[in-house]
Amino acid sequence: MSSTCEQVEQGKTSWPELVGETGECAATTIKKENPLVTTRIIAVGTIIPMIYICDRVLIWINDEGITESTPTIG
Repeated sequence: MSSTCEQVEQGKTSWPELVGETGECAATTIKKENPLVTTRIIAVGTIIPMIYICDRVLIWINDEGITESTPTIG
């Protein structure tokens, strides 16, 4: 039986095409394309522990709510 991380990583793991989209749009698309992950929308500049979590995708947004960098699992 494969681990949760192996199952998650069999799906899509990064979404470069979402840079420039709203954070909410990015979260919806990510959940549709890989339903095994959870998404978190976070403002650029927010300090969070950078711990690798295999079923999490951080969506970094600017002050206008636009995705600033490629959302990637971790």
